[in-house]
Amino acid sequence: MNEERYILFDQYLQSEMTAAEKTDFEKQLAEDPEFASEFETFKTVQLQLENKFGFEAEREAFKENLTQISEKHFNKNKPKVVLMRPWYYAVAASIIILFGLFFFDYNQNPSFNDYNHPGQAHFTERSTTNVHLLQAEKAFNTRKFKDAIPFFEVALKEAKTPEIQYYYGVSLLETSEYKKAETVFNELKTTSPVYKDKSLWNLALIKLKQKDYKGCKQILQTISQDYEDYDEVQELLDALD
Repeated sequence: MNEERYILFDQYLQSEMTAAEKTDFEKQLAEDPEFASEFETFKTVQLQLENKFGFEAEREAFKENLTQISEKHFNKNKPKVVLMRPWYYAVAASIIILFGLFFFDYNQNPSFNDYNHPGQAHFTERSTTNVHLLQAEKAFNTRKFKDAIPFFEVALKEAKTPEIQYYYGVSLLETSEYKKAETVFNELKTTSPVYKDKSLWNLALIKLKQKDYKGCKQILQTISQDYEDYDEVQELLDALD
C-alpha cells in the first residue's frame, strides 16, 4: 500500500472527494481488482481501529504511534524513543500481524504499483485523421484504460503499428486482462526490436501484478542492460532477491 492510495481511500471514506473524483474512484474500483482488494483491506483496518478506539482523536493518536514504531524499527539511521501505553502495544502488535504492516508500506515483496509507470501516449503529432486513435490517446492519458481498449482495437485494424500495439498492451495490463496483454507483448518482443525490452519489462510487470515473483524475475533477467530504464530493472531484481 503506498501513501497516495492511503490518502485517496481515506478521502473517499470521509466523503472529502468532489463528485467527479468520487466517480473516477468508483470506476477504478470496478475496473481494477487489485485496487479494489487494497481498498477492502484498508476498510478492514479502519473498522478495526474504530472498534478498538471509537473516538477520532484516539484513532489519530494510534496512527501516529504506529508511524513512530515504523520509524524506530525500519529507519535505523534515525533512532527514536517511542512512549506508548501498554494496551497500545497490544493493539499495535495485533494490527501489524493481521494486516502486514499496512500503514508502513512495509512488505518483503515488491509492489506492482511501485514499478507501474504507464506513461503518456502521443499519437496526435503524427496522425490527426485517425479518429479512433485520437480517442484512444485521450482515454489512455486520462487513465481511462478500459475505455481506451476498444478504440485501440479499431485503430489497430486500420493501421497496425508497434507503437499502437504497445499502448494497447499497457491498457490491457492496467485492466488486468493478463492473457491478452501477454499475447500483445510476446508478439511485439519478437517483431519490433525497438519495443523488445519494453515488452519484456511489461511481461515482467504482468507477473509482478499477479504476485508471481519467480516468473517476474525470470523475465527481468532476459532484459538487455542496454535498455534505457535498466536501472529500474536492476532495482526490481534486487527487491526480488
